[in-house]
Amino acid sequence: MVWHPNGDRLFACYAADGSDNQVAVIDTAEKMKVVVLKDKPHTRGVINNINFLPCGNASFVTGGCDHSVCLWKEKETDEGIKWKAKTLHRSQHTSAVMSVAGLRHKELVLSGGADKRIVVHDILYNRAHVCYTLESKVMGVLPNPKDFHLFMVQTGTAGQQLRLYDIRLQRTELHSFGWTQESSDCQSALINQTWSPDGYYIASGSTDPKVHIFDIRYNSNQPSQSIQMHQKRVFKAAWHHSFPLLISISSDLNIGLLRYGS
Repeated sequence: MVWHPNGDRLFACYAADGSDNQVAVIDTAEKMKVVVLKDKPHTRGVINNINFLPCGNASFVTGGCDHSVCLWKEKETDEGIKWKAKTLHRSQHTSAVMSVAGLRHKELVLSGGADKRIVVHDILYNRAHVCYTLESKVMGVLPNPKDFHLFMVQTGTAGQQLRLYDIRLQRTELHSFGWTQESSDCQSALINQTWSPDGYYIASGSTDPKVHIFDIRYNSNQPSQSIQMHQKRVFKAAWHHSFPLLISISSDLNIGLLRYGS
């Protein structure tokens, strides 16, 4: 799920099997009214990720198990303004697309797949190519909120779960970050990361009951801090945009709140 940039609607993606609805919109301003989008661009399997593009035109992208990445835009039709979908590419990935994201400074869409590839698609020129190939599956792609050239990648490599890249230096890794897992060696796509609003820190969940915090300004592979906030694995820790607060969710059914200093 993802919020519309205006903050008044929630977009949820589902699956593409049979006649299933693929994307639904929950309008929080109209008593949680649910509208199902008619277009069904994905051909099979689960739609793994949905994200709005940061370029300001309120369009979003989806990536799924059918290896495809699709762009959704609002367009004027005979029935009024409707969300219409277009497939950006279906052959660049050879396995499920696990994550999609847009870069702010250009109309570029990044996608990461279980085939270990990171693909960049130029919307303006309608062309795509593989810009990075890793040694393990790609489970997440997360652009930096301040430096629009940087993005973090979540991989399935133990001890090097996070990789930092600059889109201007293709096929070159800037740095890797990671942690040692105590409870399991399995790398789960359910574990997510978030950037701090200033773009210096990244917080990650873990299969252990810990939140790991990394500072990209330092040449260290280990977390700057590892904080035990839960009793079971942590799915995600998100930074509040206005207050010095880190909010985490866990399979122990609790929400963690951590106040941090600058």
